[in-house]
Amino acid sequence: MSDGPLLSEKPAPPSPRSAKRRLTFVTLAGVLAIVGALVAGYYFAMRPVTLRIAVGPANSDDLKVVQALTQAFNNQRNSVVRLRPVQTDGALASANLLGEGKADLAIIRGDLDVPKNAQAVATLRKNVAVLWVPPAAKTKGKKAAPAITKIGQLAGRRIGVVGRTQANVNLLKVILRQYGVDPAKVEIIQFPANEAAEAIRNQKADAYLAAGPVNSKITTDAIAASARDGGTPKFLAIDSAEAIAQNHPAYEASDIPAGTFGSAPSRPEEEIKTISFSHHIVARRGVAESTIATFTRQLFAIRQTLKTEFPLAAKIETPDTDKDATIPVHPGAAAFVDGEEKTFLDRYSDYIWWALMALSAMGSAGAWFAGYLKKDDRSINTSQRDRLLDMLTAARQCDSMEELDRMQSEADAILRDTLQCFEHGAIEDGTLTAFNIAIEQFHNAVADRKALLMSMPQNLQRASAQFRAAGNA
Repeated sequence: MSDGPLLSEKPAPPSPRSAKRRLTFVTLAGVLAIVGALVAGYYFAMRPVTLRIAVGPANSDDLKVVQALTQAFNNQRNSVVRLRPVQTDGALASANLLGEGKADLAIIRGDLDVPKNAQAVATLRKNVAVLWVPPAAKTKGKKAAPAITKIGQLAGRRIGVVGRTQANVNLLKVILRQYGVDPAKVEIIQFPANEAAEAIRNQKADAYLAAGPVNSKITTDAIAASARDGGTPKFLAIDSAEAIAQNHPAYEASDIPAGTFGSAPSRPEEEIKTISFSHHIVARRGVAESTIATFTRQLFAIRQTLKTEFPLAAKIETPDTDKDATIPVHPGAAAFVDGEEKTFLDRYSDYIWWALMALSAMGSAGAWFAGYLKKDDRSINTSQRDRLLDMLTAARQCDSMEELDRMQSEADAILRDTLQCFEHGAIEDGTLTAFNIAIEQFHNAVADRKALLMSMPQNLQRASAQFRAAGNA
């Protein structure tokens, strides 16, 4: 039993060095956690984003442009936005996919119904409407039909429309109504773009309509196929283009320069008026502003690189940023056009500031809570300090060496507890300094008292003790 540990012995206090080491590790872990959070936030903010773009039909110029852009974006290491083409049957199907939220971007025609959630990013290309009449065929024994020189003379005639899309038929009806021709009184014949030249050679219609870029190969080949017997096609000017544009905001008045579709002979011989409409790259309203701003920047940066290999890319233009635009511009595209594109710090500075404020508030709250938890330690230390001061007074009057030794041991225990409180942060430097002064004074008082008692005879010591005991009684 005597060899075992005493129950009254206190456990060894933790080493101050280990406490500092733990504090250092906790601080380092907190700093690394903050740095890791910032790095993770930057990574997730700048990681490549893939946007689904609806485009069609197959083998169309629009699809070829999108495929070229997709490849160019993938080849750039610093591309933040990537594209994934979703092939559709045409502009109408692409618009429907965007409206249903199944695509992030889409190539649509400006004269079709635009989805409510669509916002303009760029103008892919402008298209012009071309109306022409092939030269009359020379037939023996048959009276030639009256020549068509004006749009108003198309009533009762067959009109061929290049392309299967209903949008081109709607375009033709808009033109006919402007000139007082009832669309129900004309026969509209549609044929695929790749069959247009053959149909025109076989005289399938009396007049033809094509819609596409000014330099469209499909339109040029169709016009060339309509020339026969040395004759040249007659182009029908849309002189009321301004009126059509006024009534239908999706269209604009435009001109077709002389010789656009051939120069030997010149087709047309002189500049003619017509109407135009645009193919737009639109984005779904829910796509982030920063993502669309980055996509727009990449789009116009790569445009100049692609135009030598793919001339259609050079036709890409910035969107209309006016508030009364037919298709409202996406805020991200508007930021790029207006030079107000936000950087990483611009976009996330508020979040970073609030995060720092939150960390500061959490640190203050943690410090207060830690101080609150150490309130009992400070209270105990204060009582121990008061006890030390009482022992200081008692030591100056003590007549017993045994009592002085007991108080010395108690003072040592108080010193040990005080140092532990300081290491744990319960007391501050000022409090420790005051305690050091008190403990030093106590040790001095004990030493002086012991020296005095040792110099006094035993009888005087007993008399002094009895006198003090009688006085206290």
